Amino acid sequence: MSGYTPEIGDLVWDEATRKVGRVMDRVGPHWQLKPPGGGREWDASGPLRPATAAERLSAGVALANARSRGELP
Repeated sequence: MSGYTPEIGDLVWDEATRKVGRVMDRVGPHWQLKPPGGGREWDASGPLRPATAAERLSAGVALANARSRGELP
């Protein structure tokens, strides 16, 4: 999606890592993204686009599974 500029707090799809992340900040040309349930931030230089409903759901299921395995509080 060309011309998309995410806002802090948006859930986006990072094309480079093929992961959903929540926008935490922007420093220069890089966006700082964090997994929706918390965890280590990563730098994304794009392209980014809004996460689809299916991608949001998949990220939520992955979070619930990790919690059920005791990997997250």
